[in-house]
Amino acid sequence: MQIDTSLQPTDLTSALTHFWEVSGQKIKLIDKEYDVSKGSPVFTVAGQYSTRGWTEWTQGFQFGSAILQFDATGDTEFLEMGRQKTLSVMAPHISHIGVHDHGFNNVSTYGNLLRLMREGRITHNDWEANFYELALKISGAVQASRWTPIKNGGFISSFNGQHSLFVDTIRSCRALVLSHALGHVFQGEGDVKINLLERALQHMKATANYSVFYGEGRDSYDLWGRTAHESVFNVKDGKFRCPNSQQGYSGFTTWTRGLAWAMCGFAEELEWLATCDDTELQALGGRDSIEALMLKAATATCDFYIDHTPIDGIPYWDTGAPNLYRLGDYLNRPADPYNDFEPVDSSAAAIGAQGLLRLGRYLTGKGNTEQGQRYWQAGLTVLKALFTEPYLSIAPVHQGLILHSIYHQPNGWDYVPPGSKIANGESSMWGDYHAREVALYLQRIIRNEPYYTFFNRIVEPQIAK
Repeated sequence: MQIDTSLQPTDLTSALTHFWEVSGQKIKLIDKEYDVSKGSPVFTVAGQYSTRGWTEWTQGFQFGSAILQFDATGDTEFLEMGRQKTLSVMAPHISHIGVHDHGFNNVSTYGNLLRLMREGRITHNDWEANFYELALKISGAVQASRWTPIKNGGFISSFNGQHSLFVDTIRSCRALVLSHALGHVFQGEGDVKINLLERALQHMKATANYSVFYGEGRDSYDLWGRTAHESVFNVKDGKFRCPNSQQGYSGFTTWTRGLAWAMCGFAEELEWLATCDDTELQALGGRDSIEALMLKAATATCDFYIDHTPIDGIPYWDTGAPNLYRLGDYLNRPADPYNDFEPVDSSAAAIGAQGLLRLGRYLTGKGNTEQGQRYWQAGLTVLKALFTEPYLSIAPVHQGLILHSIYHQPNGWDYVPPGSKIANGESSMWGDYHAREVALYLQRIIRNEPYYTFFNRIVEPQIAK
């Protein structure tokens, strides 16, 4: 990346205004035109949202987008849309035992609504608040039940099975920590009480230790900040076996959306960790040890993103994609979504930018101003590109918000338009949602409004503005 050190948040004010105008149009367009009988919308094909996937993991992004639109603009039409859809559609996601995505579906809906109520943005109602709280409590417990014990800990297993740790789930750990913070008591056989905080921290530790590499010689391709999409374990003895990838090129290359999940997940969990009581953490390894582990993972992944992304901050779908060499010196020019060889993935940029900004602010708050500013400015640089063409979707008939997102390049699921040799020009529900989330984050910074976190006013004390 070529970090723009002069860029200020206010320089993106007009881009944010335009972004939210376009965003509102897209939400209404999907609500009007999408055939709900097909299932949850996942990604666009020729500009129209379609459904295709392994599990139901994107519906919360659809309705959460409407809630974020209200948060950013105050337009109550979107609040009511998000509220009603959450009430009528999202209940099965709370009890879904087959996915690792509870922090995506349920924190994006029930969590955002409870946060808005606690912030005083919507009228407080005890029954409504209790409803959201109960949903979050159960969601975190259900996610925590997907547990695989390993040497010195354990992890939340992916939908592939007990052997499988996905790097994605670090961002979905939000469900566990909210359930814990709301005082939920998770119980197993014989009424054994299971500590949700312990499970969340053990999962974060496993992700940091096995999904993230640090240039310490774990394998022949070990680089500082490289990530593996999947880490495979022997469930009989709990031993790590190998890295793997479901949506990246290989277990020894870096799928950039997986990298972005780690960047964002570790950075926001560092912010959440500041709300935890020292006594509670002491029994689980102590604050210093936990923070050091998470900070190492956050900085390593953010460094890797900066070092292996084109100058405008928009990455290609995998840093080891086999035809990148045919693009020549691709890192020293802006990403080209219309090239003939390898797709970019704008959704990785939308997710990763939030990680860069949060880590930058966190480090600056800890007194590490120079390093913090580097990540902060890198995040702004990504957003400068992401919120403009060719990434912002301005065509009125296209249902997507952020163009050039990639879902599953190895499986060939993404739409290749006529005349093109690679997939481009399409959007994803996760990319659109996370673009809205980082846009809200930055807008609140610009306006000096309460700092946006998934746990704001749900977990106390608040992170100071």
